[in-house]
Amino acid sequence: MKKIKLFSDKEFYSKLWNLALPIALQNLMLALVAAADALMLGRVDQNTMSAVSLATQIQFIQNMVLGSIVSGIVVLGAQYWGKGDKKTINDLFCMGLRLAGIVSLLFFIGCVFFPRYLMLIFTDEEVLIQIGIRYLQIAGWSYLLTGISQCYLAIMKVTEHAAQAARVSTGAVLSNIILNAIFIYGLFGFPAMNEEGAALATLISRILELGWVVICSYRKDYIHPRWKRLFHREGWLEKDFFRYSLPILGASLAWGIGFTSYSAFMGHLGTDATAANSVAAVVRDLVCCLCNGLASGGGILVGNELGAGELKKGKLYGDRLVKLAFLTGGLSTVVMLVLTPVIMSFVKLTPGAQKYLLGMMLIMAFYMIGRAVNTIIINGIFAAGGDTMFDMYSLAITMWCIAVPLAAAGTFLFHWPVLVVYACTCLDEVGKIPWVLHHYRKNKWVRDLTRKTIDREPG
Repeated sequence: MKKIKLFSDKEFYSKLWNLALPIALQNLMLALVAAADALMLGRVDQNTMSAVSLATQIQFIQNMVLGSIVSGIVVLGAQYWGKGDKKTINDLFCMGLRLAGIVSLLFFIGCVFFPRYLMLIFTDEEVLIQIGIRYLQIAGWSYLLTGISQCYLAIMKVTEHAAQAARVSTGAVLSNIILNAIFIYGLFGFPAMNEEGAALATLISRILELGWVVICSYRKDYIHPRWKRLFHREGWLEKDFFRYSLPILGASLAWGIGFTSYSAFMGHLGTDATAANSVAAVVRDLVCCLCNGLASGGGILVGNELGAGELKKGKLYGDRLVKLAFLTGGLSTVVMLVLTPVIMSFVKLTPGAQKYLLGMMLIMAFYMIGRAVNTIIINGIFAAGGDTMFDMYSLAITMWCIAVPLAAAGTFLFHWPVLVVYACTCLDEVGKIPWVLHHYRKNKWVRDLTRKTIDREPG
């Protein structure tokens, strides 16, 4: 009977799939860029693939910072959209553009002018550093555009245009993959540019993506920024935005820097470990697309109901998402196991790296249960109601007090085997499931975050 109840609400699932599937597709498209880079560069040679994988950790950190800005837009935007307040959504849009522009500029400066120092964070292998420098000096220009595009796509998602956001991302990714093949291998008379070709393909696709979303924003029923308010500040809205987005930023940085440190540990364990981890990370990101889509789509759906004052309905939707989280975790584990022999036969690695990759894939199969459950509940349900502090606390304990210290000690002090160190990096997600479920039952996330007009402070 419980299974029947879980899937019996046609309205809920219609809304959820209309949001979650396009967002999952968008995440899949973004992950496919990394997959295409890894697979195509892996056909060039192992060092090129490894170096680019390490170099793109810079963009990974940038995306963590931008993700907190976008999440702030989505958390408040979903609730104000449920309330029908388009003016506040537009002000959120302008605020997000201001902040994302500043972040994008800083990362651009670091990658284009100081790439060697950034590469030294991840590896001391000179051959990898030199390849990474060449990649970053071109790809860094694309980092100027990423944040702006992400703000436009976030507004599309919360205003019932998630399908269009997915189409834009799909088009940008397909162009990236095609240009990757042309520039990396030197097709159609172009010179073979290897890692520089991958960077150039990324830059061109980002330009196309930004142009596309700007044009879309001027269509009927879409929201585009009111440029005269781009630098206008609403004090009450900034206060609310930072109240919910700063904890997300803290959690994003804690998680992002933690994951980046995992790559750095692998980088210091040798080129074979680095190569295997690079492939494993791409596969992980691909498999995580469904749970990321459910987290984003489900969070928007719950936020709409909470913002409309339908707290009981929002709670009911949350309960259903928790059950779906466990189902998604089990499905992700199966997919990971099925993909393992396919990936092993396709990727060109040394025998040592192949051995490491097999072990990493099996470890990740177990890890995916925790990743799916925690992503959907924390990033989806908790965030929808503004309960954004929990993620930062849980990461501080499970990642930074357990996983990172163990992996660091195993790498630099005890010289544990590569797969033991890798297993340490996967401890945090599985270990915090009971804590997450306990916090969920407290119902601190069941809140309407919107303000009435009379409650607003003058901007």
